[in-house]
Amino acid sequence: MNGLPETMPAAVYRRPGVVEVEERPVPRPGPGQVLVEVDHCGICGSDIHLLFEGWAGKPGLVAGHEWTGTIAALGDGVDTWTVGEPVVGGPSPRCGRCRRCLEGKPSQCDQQGSIIDGHDGAFARYLLVPSSSLLRMPDDLSPRQAALAEPLAVALHGITRSGVAHGDTAMFFGAGPIGALAIAALVARGIGPVTVVEPGERRRQLARDLGAAEVLDPSELETFPAWQPERVAGRAVHVVLECSGKKPAMEAGFQQLRRGGTLVLVGAGMEQPTFDPNRFVLNELSVVGSFIYDDGGFEAALDLLASDGFPTDLLIEADGVPLEGISDALAGLAKGDLAGKVMVVPGRSSGATGAAPSGGV
Repeated sequence: MNGLPETMPAAVYRRPGVVEVEERPVPRPGPGQVLVEVDHCGICGSDIHLLFEGWAGKPGLVAGHEWTGTIAALGDGVDTWTVGEPVVGGPSPRCGRCRRCLEGKPSQCDQQGSIIDGHDGAFARYLLVPSSSLLRMPDDLSPRQAALAEPLAVALHGITRSGVAHGDTAMFFGAGPIGALAIAALVARGIGPVTVVEPGERRRQLARDLGAAEVLDPSELETFPAWQPERVAGRAVHVVLECSGKKPAMEAGFQQLRRGGTLVLVGAGMEQPTFDPNRFVLNELSVVGSFIYDDGGFEAALDLLASDGFPTDLLIEADGVPLEGISDALAGLAKGDLAGKVMVVPGRSSGATGAAPSGGV
């Protein structure tokens, strides 16, 4: 492992909304592990919850899980990878033995852990990962584009959970990064028409650019009092995907379903919604959760990202940010001032104009 530095910059959670860069030791890979030099890492909605809203709890967390990079060192027993190979971060290993894993439903693994697993993430120059969690970088994708694989896999799982099919109508609540990716995926599959509900003008415009047939402000929706559970909205759809994690959006989305419709909760939030049980019963509605990925979801995401016409440039903010810029980016995303996926480039300093790690483009 000659040539590796002793320390590296890492973006460390201090308190809600404050992430500071400090020097940390570069980890050395143990048996079955790989050390990756991080190229790009997207900021996820869960990172906003963890770092901006304070879900991380005590200080010290290094977040970031939507990443691409280059292999910098191999641990003992790793013979399927080579130093210098570009890679994409894949799914965390599941047990592979429980009933749900054997059914091809890794998102429901009995050994599912916390969203905070105690390991440092990719908001750092180097990242230590199990060799089994890596995917090879497709030749026709840049590291910047391929870093969308994880959030797109999340979006695709939400679509799977919805059961939406050709001939169905769909409505999305929230056109943030996950919502925008799900909109793009559904449009790419030719399913719709797609309606989007989003309060922020920048994100409403992004939804239009992605091919939404109708884009609404939440104030334009019909909602009904509890004593009218049988009424159906004029814009009612077969499937609603709620991607914001906001209580009012979940409740409003529930009221936009046709009879027999399905509401998919993709976004996470702390406020608990209330659903009218009589509307549930009289209209035979379903509410399902969506967590992480389909079996093979990363491979499907990479294939879709590499397909002709998929709008990766619309989905990613034009400028990457250095580690020092994470706090400002979190604030911009939380306020809706930023519409696309923000990519953190750990090899770029705050004063640089575009330098990237050795595996970057």
